[in-house]
Amino acid sequence: MDYTFKLKKDYKNVYFYLKENGFAENYIRNLRKNMGYIKINNTPSTTNSPLFKGDILSINGNPNKKTAIMHCILAIDIVYEDEYYLLINKPSGLPSMPSKSHYTKNLSGAICYYMSKKDDNFTLRMINRLDKDTAGLILIAKDSIAQKELSYIHKKYSAICKGKIDQNLTIDHSIQTINENGINKLSREINELGKPATTFVKPIAYNNEASLLEIELIHGRTHQIRLHLSSIGHPLIGDAIYGEKSSLIDHTALICNQFEFYHPFLNKLLTFKIDYEEDFKKLLIALDLSNSC
Repeated sequence: MDYTFKLKKDYKNVYFYLKENGFAENYIRNLRKNMGYIKINNTPSTTNSPLFKGDILSINGNPNKKTAIMHCILAIDIVYEDEYYLLINKPSGLPSMPSKSHYTKNLSGAICYYMSKKDDNFTLRMINRLDKDTAGLILIAKDSIAQKELSYIHKKYSAICKGKIDQNLTIDHSIQTINENGINKLSREINELGKPATTFVKPIAYNNEASLLEIELIHGRTHQIRLHLSSIGHPLIGDAIYGEKSSLIDHTALICNQFEFYHPFLNKLLTFKIDYEEDFKKLLIALDLSNSC
């Protein structure tokens, strides 16, 4: 997809325009690889071509090499799609990215397969990621410019934790990756030497056994919600890393079910909310929190 811009002033050349307007060096480098990727007043040009006030600059939104990962033929739950963005509801149990143990079944491979029918040169740009066991909404930008122009994203999560939380909480603990022999371990830890992380917790329903929470984040570190809740004695139900496995649900009881972002090309805020997964609903019933469904 090509994007067009009407120049409001003169520039020494296309390169200076792109740098002034926040385009990454890697993107600019890829634009140079094909004469058709840059046009001025519909004439093929280069990054060295001068620009003058009133010129129409056209640049390719996706000059990068396509993502080279194995395609996965899986159904994906599309919540929203247009020519710029794709919002997907990821089920629990499906990894966001490929790994040695999930090389042939992951969300990234499924997205690349789906998009290959629309864009033979599709490059995956996943704006947010979720743990394998976490369900919920993930946003994908379809090209470099769509990604660059995103300025506002806000997410809310629902979680079920052990024990009673009956008041709003702010958990403000730095999180550090655990490294052993130069290899990052899966788990994280609370450590003042780590990266800052803040979690806002709002109880929706609770009893002495468990609580349904609405959660918002600042920073969004790996495992932030799981680690922060565990650190105050309220691990998420089903969290085998920071709590313990549950006979009531086979994964962590966590879902990113509210998502909003400002759409820079529609010039409006888009807001989405999805339903809980069925096993999440059954867990609420089992814990006598079902009046919150």
